[in-house]
Amino acid sequence: FQTPRFYTCDCFTTDNIFLEEYKLHVRFVSEQQFRLDYHAVSGYQFLGCVTDEQFEGVLNQISQEVDRRKHLGVTSAQRAAAIKDIYRPLHPHVYHLQESYLASEFKQIVEYCQSDSATEEGLLGLLEEQVAPRVYRFPLFDKSFCEDLMEELKHFEQSAAPKGRPNTMNQYGILLNELGFDEHFITPLREQYLLPLTSLLYPDCGGCCLDSHKAFVVKYDMNEDLDLSYHYDNAEVTLNVSLGKEFTEGNLYFGDMRQVPVSETECSEVEHRVTEGLLHRGQHMHGALPISSGQRWNLIIWMRASQERNKQCPMCNRTPTLVEAEGFADGFTKHSDPPQNISCALT
Repeated sequence: FQTPRFYTCDCFTTDNIFLEEYKLHVRFVSEQQFRLDYHAVSGYQFLGCVTDEQFEGVLNQISQEVDRRKHLGVTSAQRAAAIKDIYRPLHPHVYHLQESYLASEFKQIVEYCQSDSATEEGLLGLLEEQVAPRVYRFPLFDKSFCEDLMEELKHFEQSAAPKGRPNTMNQYGILLNELGFDEHFITPLREQYLLPLTSLLYPDCGGCCLDSHKAFVVKYDMNEDLDLSYHYDNAEVTLNVSLGKEFTEGNLYFGDMRQVPVSETECSEVEHRVTEGLLHRGQHMHGALPISSGQRWNLIIWMRASQERNKQCPMCNRTPTLVEAEGFADGFTKHSDPPQNISCALT
């Protein structure tokens, strides 16, 4: 099978623009629309944006973010080329996935999922279900691999190579595709090891047909990002792995699915454990509480199923209007694209 071309939805430049100061996601199509939707109502005043100067500051912030998104594909490709040219890895082996990097318990779970007798009920018996519905924890990586990966990421961060931020909510972190992790690490991890799990756990939201991803590392530090506001992911299924270092607090918290009003939601905390992964649905609302000391690094993989998102964009809830982009883009495909060798049933 040929690999399909992936696209983004045109809402990428207009929707879900995060304003850190107000802990709010907004939509911006035009200044007129934005003023009508936000400035003319009490919402902004309630949040503390009460003067014309403050509002102009918000408009300037949005303008910069829209411009960043419009040129993201070009600037990302430029950074990736520059990184390949000037950066010399400290641990080249971490860029290629090997079974020795994986926890023995995780390999046993995957082996079960690949067996002819595998069932969701049987898999649940091997996993630790969290207090939040359908959020699962399991050992994923060997500790020594996490240490090597952390050293590599810190080495890159301290280098002169250009760096892009993961998204509007995480100011500090690393885009793993630009660093060269996609082809030989993240893609085989998704296809060979995670897909067997998600096929059994999340068949109702594309877990059996994950065909692309966005992978990045986020960093929380006492002098940088401390926490992460309540949100949902641009993904069908998300993997969140704690890599290290020493830190206290900073638990994840999960509410309900995004369709459930916040007023009707009770949140549950889930502790991070280094080397272990948390698997959850992308549309499951969640956030991260502030760390109180140290530094925490997490590997995040947003896994996408074009079969699901082609019907409705998960970010704007509309039929997607496709825009050409680089790489996996936002995981949309055209219906005329040839299918990948991915089935919605384990074989």
